[in-house]
Amino acid sequence: MPANPRASLLLIVAFTALLYVSEAVDAALGGALDDEGIIPRQVDGLDGVLWAPFLHAGWAHLLANTLPVLVLGFLAMAGGIRQFVVVTATIWIVAGLGTWLTGGENTVHIGASSLIFGWLTFLLVRGFFARSFGQILLAVVLFMVYGGALLGVLPGQPGISWQGHLFGAIGGLLAARLVASADRSRSRPTGPSQPPRLAA
Repeated sequence: MPANPRASLLLIVAFTALLYVSEAVDAALGGALDDEGIIPRQVDGLDGVLWAPFLHAGWAHLLANTLPVLVLGFLAMAGGIRQFVVVTATIWIVAGLGTWLTGGENTVHIGASSLIFGWLTFLLVRGFFARSFGQILLAVVLFMVYGGALLGVLPGQPGISWQGHLFGAIGGLLAARLVASADRSRSRPTGPSQPPRLAA
């Protein structure tokens, strides 16, 4: 659990509220913002890497993503808000660029699912990198609840950006590896150890 649960909860609720504000503006504009998502391999669609997680294909799409965003985003703050920002940025960029490079022709990719898959993968694997029993136990529980969603990384589902899901998961895996490496570096002794002094 996050060390400061109140601040973590406020942050993820604020982020979720921003998604709802974005969708309300999009609805008022007749869905015009949805065109600002990721358009694969088009230069004018590259800025969608920044905006795609804020955009959703209607209220039903946003509602489906709301609970996973709240739960997984909150749990992903267990290492602190600063670490969460780095983890989320890694997922955001890897998912966006991966989708831009591999997405289908004449498609626009939107939605926070890339972050959801990234956070889920991060939470599932970080305990194994960190060799933490508590984190592994949480991963088991999360897999039982959300494990079926991981099938979303496979192609073949009409209307679903499996590329966003897949590269979001890859971003989460990379973030977990980077966090574990950083934690090990911080815990490593910085100076030469003193030899023991033995009395004769």
